[in-house]
Amino acid sequence: MRHRLSSTPDTIRFGMFDAAFDPVLTIDPGDTVVVECVSGGVEVMPSPGGRWTIPTALQAIHDARPERIGPHILTGPVAVRGAEPGDTLEVRIEAIAPNNDWGYCAVRPLAGTLPDEFPDRYVSHIAVDAQAGTCKPDWGPTLPLAPFFGTMGVAPPPRYGRLSSREPREHGGNMDCKELTAGSILRLPVWVPGANFSVGDGHGRQGDGEVCVNALEMGLTGTFTFGLLKAAEVGARTWPSAETPTHHLTFGFNEDLDLAMKQALRAMIDLIVTRTDLTRVQAYQFCSLAVDFRVTQTVNGEKGVHGMLGKGILF
Repeated sequence: MRHRLSSTPDTIRFGMFDAAFDPVLTIDPGDTVVVECVSGGVEVMPSPGGRWTIPTALQAIHDARPERIGPHILTGPVAVRGAEPGDTLEVRIEAIAPNNDWGYCAVRPLAGTLPDEFPDRYVSHIAVDAQAGTCKPDWGPTLPLAPFFGTMGVAPPPRYGRLSSREPREHGGNMDCKELTAGSILRLPVWVPGANFSVGDGHGRQGDGEVCVNALEMGLTGTFTFGLLKAAEVGARTWPSAETPTHHLTFGFNEDLDLAMKQALRAMIDLIVTRTDLTRVQAYQFCSLAVDFRVTQTVNGEKGVHGMLGKGILF
């Protein structure tokens, strides 16, 4: 079955994950949901009456003044019937498309990778040409779009209570991994009945690192098909993983970038050992020979590293 979920004051949470949130939509495994997401707080909106128009759906959310903790407008949660703690939610990203003709990139005080060197707020509004598949800041060259959702996550472990959407954790969330474009699969451990998936933080494009706090932040519409891997059949997972059309991905998140790297590396070793006959030391060596480890982002409190193993090299 195919569903559609729009961003409204009743279907979003502003900058927070919580296992106690009730779902706004409940679906069956195998169903597809088209989610229309908006992006941006009032502090990064363009001036009224100027070149850019604030989308009606986004304005309605601003007018409602919802409770806010973190920076992302998240649409959901979407519950999947039959999902239980210990299972794995499989999110197939079928399509991603811009739903706005502009986005923004911002620097704000006390944030980013170089906060001491860039202490002042600076917001750029960037033109998006969805038909051409490009974007262009007023001060720079035309760039190709490569859209993805920076934040995709399930409800976190109930013991955490309410969390800001800023930090990625074992429930996923603000991973900001530019590899998760259309055609990719994200696998998330389930912590509550139904899993309760939320999505937002649309990015038109981003470099590895996302150093200044933002990428090209913008409204995107995503099409997702949800599968369910039962713990009794595949074992319980405790950390996100993914695959793209070309690579298998593992993730590490930690406030210390070195520890995030170690986490992503251990996860890749575990993946290789599980899928092949290699020993752990052989898998460790193989990671040096053939796995790329990239800095995902350095601005979310919990920094990110993702490992990339090309498909067909081992499996």
